[in-house]
Amino acid sequence: MADFYPYLVASLPTLHFGMKPPFSYEQFLELCRRFIPTKDYHYLTILPPPVQYTEKAKRPVIIEKWIRFDSALRNELVKIRSERRQGDALPYTRHSRYTGPSLTPYIAAATINRSPMEAEKLLDEIRWKMLDELAGNHYFDFDALVAYAYKLLILQRWETIQRAEGITLLHEALGLGEGT
Repeated sequence: MADFYPYLVASLPTLHFGMKPPFSYEQFLELCRRFIPTKDYHYLTILPPPVQYTEKAKRPVIIEKWIRFDSALRNELVKIRSERRQGDALPYTRHSRYTGPSLTPYIAAATINRSPMEAEKLLDEIRWKMLDELAGNHYFDFDALVAYAYKLLILQRWETIQRAEGITLLHEALGLGEGT
């Protein structure tokens, strides 16, 4: 089945940050289920959300690298926010073995933004670039598929945010209260 990776990855639409997702994550999983080994499919179905990063589990290298990066990014965010509130960041940070370049300048740039939405967008752009880096020379294999999966999840998150923002704006325009 590994021979189907080139076919599968080549058939997926190209993703660009900020675009509308071409399909749901569930549809993506259904497509993958037919073409990749069960073990690899299983990893795609349980990509760990940040709250589960501390769980000890055997994972593919690309997922471990992603967890290290994303944990480091979140730790830097905690440090900057704690400094602003003159609090202690240590209780809120997680162990991370990230060894890449410093994320502090990127986090600082995002956190000085007055718009929380724009700050989140900048953070997700940083994540997107890291996924590009992690996929590196992996074009038609499991690593490429994992990077694609995380990117699709980022796009889906923004689709949900924009939909919720649109509903709020519609309610405001119609003079309806929240939850109506």
